[in-house]
Amino acid sequence: MYGRAKRSRVWVLTGAALTGLSAFEPVGAVEVEAAEITELEAIKVTGEGGSTARIEPLVRNKVSNAPESLPAAVSTITQEEIRTLNVDRDISNIYRRVPGVVANNIDQGDTGNGLRMRGFATNGTHGADVAVYVDGVPQNIPSSQGGAGHGPVFMEWLTPQMIKRVDVIKGPVSALFGDQNRAGAVDIETLDGSDVASSIGLDIASYDGRRANLVLAGEHEGFESLFVADVYKTNGYRKAAETNRDNYFWKLSKVFDDAKYSARFSHYESDFKNDGYLNLPALRAGTISRRDTDNLYGFGNANRNTIVFNRAPAYDEAGLYYTGYYENFKRVRAISNGTFTHNYGKDDRDIYGGRVAYNFVYPEIASLMVGADVRRDKGDAFRQQYRNFEPTPNFYYDFDMDLITYGVFAQGQYKPFDSLKVLAGIRYDRFDYDIDNLKFRNADTGYHSSVTTPKLGLVWTPIEQLEIFTNAAEGFRSPAAEYISSGSSSALPPSQTGGQVNSSVRPSKVKSYDVGFTVRPTERLSNTTELYYIENDSETVQTSPGVYEQVGDTTRRGAETSFNYQATSTVSAYMSYGRIIDAVINSPPSGTGAQLVVPEHTYKAGVQYRNGFMGGQLTLNADVYHLDGIPYYIRTEKHEMPPYTRYDLRASYDYQDYQFSVYGTFQPHRYGTEIAYGTYDGLVIVPQPSTTLGASVRYYF
Repeated sequence: MYGRAKRSRVWVLTGAALTGLSAFEPVGAVEVEAAEITELEAIKVTGEGGSTARIEPLVRNKVSNAPESLPAAVSTITQEEIRTLNVDRDISNIYRRVPGVVANNIDQGDTGNGLRMRGFATNGTHGADVAVYVDGVPQNIPSSQGGAGHGPVFMEWLTPQMIKRVDVIKGPVSALFGDQNRAGAVDIETLDGSDVASSIGLDIASYDGRRANLVLAGEHEGFESLFVADVYKTNGYRKAAETNRDNYFWKLSKVFDDAKYSARFSHYESDFKNDGYLNLPALRAGTISRRDTDNLYGFGNANRNTIVFNRAPAYDEAGLYYTGYYENFKRVRAISNGTFTHNYGKDDRDIYGGRVAYNFVYPEIASLMVGADVRRDKGDAFRQQYRNFEPTPNFYYDFDMDLITYGVFAQGQYKPFDSLKVLAGIRYDRFDYDIDNLKFRNADTGYHSSVTTPKLGLVWTPIEQLEIFTNAAEGFRSPAAEYISSGSSSALPPSQTGGQVNSSVRPSKVKSYDVGFTVRPTERLSNTTELYYIENDSETVQTSPGVYEQVGDTTRRGAETSFNYQATSTVSAYMSYGRIIDAVINSPPSGTGAQLVVPEHTYKAGVQYRNGFMGGQLTLNADVYHLDGIPYYIRTEKHEMPPYTRYDLRASYDYQDYQFSVYGTFQPHRYGTEIAYGTYDGLVIVPQPSTTLGASVRYYF
């Protein structure tokens, strides 16, 4: 598989641009002519993540803290693969090819990025139960009221032009990731200035989708600079759907001695309107249209500013690592919950913290990484009742929080034999919370607790073409503020009484057990298959829009298998199947069903063709994605949601300094959707358009 040459010209920001002034200034720009490139560089892709590329050697047996060397199923998404996906308005689409992962925005504006796997994170929980990190910075937001409950992930500030690599780790096997690491973890690395060429791009898509994107990248005297500006607007499929989004990103990197230092700054803001959920029986009866608004339209906005500093060894894994970050996080989301009322949620938080770690490496034999991290989250989070788009004195929740989490961790690897590697890790995390319950003042409280989560794994490589792996690991999820300081969730005015302090609430833990293998019978074919069993205590699930309930202990069993095949030098393909055998509440509350609302079957497949054509390079991609067997309950009566199928087609043509793309997304099931909830009145869904088309052009300079 081949990729576009990185650049024929390099623009380097110097002078004023490097000191933080406008990156658009022409003064100080240096043009460096590069030699004509006629042969395109091979793209190497590792992991089992549905990559349409030639297969790389097996790497789990290597002594390394890189995610792909863990004794677990790990999928790697590369910069090149992202370029062949229909990302469009939703950055969650970067996960479309990862086996067993269901990832999507719920098409309600910029309201979070669902990331569900292994039967965790039921509909609408926006990435909770998966620990997501970008450049070492945790992205899960605890006790969010302006988003979607506890631990959601908001990735709308990222664009494809910022991402270098994404590693999806199945299961809580790595000790390097903390809160929310129950179903697994996602580690995202952003690009440096030397990784890409400067470019400008324009996109148009159905339903008034418009995007303009500028990338300024280069190197000068060892400094690497990457600036990305992205402006996106759409009116959406539904009547009152509208999103306006601006993203700005600047990263500066340099190697000093044997270490690489980087600083990055990002600014994201958006405002949106969105239509609510529609009743499926009413849709089928024809009393409402798929593009209608249910009751009032929803609305929201967000503003997010982040500063991150990183240090890492420049040439190998051994040495000192540290990360420091600060983020101002503001988000509003108003959900229609009546004919005249909204549930208006808001977060206004300052989040800062850091990590320091040292990796001791004995090449080919052993390594040990030890470190500590801390995160402080301070600010307001509330949900208020709005009537006719105006605030009322009634609140569902209202917290002033100061949440501090401390963690220490160690993770070691040892190879007693060439064919065997042992991994062992442990985390200790402590929570020191100060929670002011502004709705029920008698429930003001402090909270102090801790959790220890050990990890153990093995990789056995009996022959060069086969790796067998297994692990047993624990992960955790911190308690939400509303679990610790509780009270009626009905809309009520603030009061001195009525709340309750639950100081005995413990962090929810999982015990996860995996066994699997990766086999590469030929240089062109690989297969990864895994089985897992998970026990989870004290689980909280979303039972309807904006409503969360604790359902007790749960159990999950499942299996996944994936294939990558390089058929010829120009044609590659992938296929995967995920089966959730059980996802059940062990002792369901009275009047509820036992099964969790997760898809029993997840199918993914795709093919890529890439070859020279009329002096340029043509790339054709076709992907299909199918969900089926999704249960839901009306009281204790079990039903099944309509199946959901999505076809993605994309054609890109690179010619000299230009790239032209056309793409389409097709969803043939009339009432199929990735997001739905069972209610007493029947299933409510977020309708999807049957066809979405788009086109883009990008100029590299």
